[in-house]
Amino acid sequence: MVVMTPREKWTDERLDDAFDRIDKSIDELRLEMRRGFEQIDKRFDQIDKRFEQVDKRFEQVDKRFERIDEKFFQLQRSMIACFVSLFVAFLAIAFGG
Repeated sequence: MVVMTPREKWTDERLDDAFDRIDKSIDELRLEMRRGFEQIDKRFDQIDKRFEQVDKRFEQVDKRFERIDEKFFQLQRSMIACFVSLFVAFLAIAFGG
């Protein structure tokens, strides 16, 4: 024996209630998503600030390397001048004296 449950009738009011619940759920979901995105935006703002600090640190490192590079160039010029002077002195001793 098969027992049949009576089929519910979907009246306009019931459909409106169902869609109202769905609309309310969607609105709540949208609000929750907005809050989540606002939190993400705040986190990105914090990350942007950290990157600004990192950029400043890199600028300081770049300045230090520029100073180091300049000192190496000065050392290189001094060494070349010294070697040229020594070479000229050896030539003067070998051929002049």
